[in-house]
Amino acid sequence: MLTIDKLKEYGANTQEGLARCMNNEAFYLRMVSMGLGDKNFERLQKAVSEGDTKEAFEAAHALKGVIGNLSLTPLYAPLSELTELLRGKEEMPDTGDLTDRIMEQLELAHALEA
Repeated sequence: MLTIDKLKEYGANTQEGLARCMNNEAFYLRMVSMGLGDKNFERLQKAVSEGDTKEAFEAAHALKGVIGNLSLTPLYAPLSELTELLRGKEEMPDTGDLTDRIMEQLELAHALEA
């Protein structure tokens, strides 16, 4: 079960995330679960693997907003980096291990829900 303590251990700025959710813990935890289930993660992974820069940017940018508002810092950092790397590019740049790091952080965050 997802808890504030687990999110803190993960590295989330729960104080900031809770403040955005009017300090309603149940609402914040529900929003975190929804954010972690966002279909843009799949969209991002597929677009990067297919070299679709526009689609990858749109998915990364959308996720950056959602995850940033939830203050899930370990996941936000690589999403932010990837978004800026893709911004304004016609061709897919070398994204290094950013997509892998994003998916690893997503997996770690999902494990908090167990």
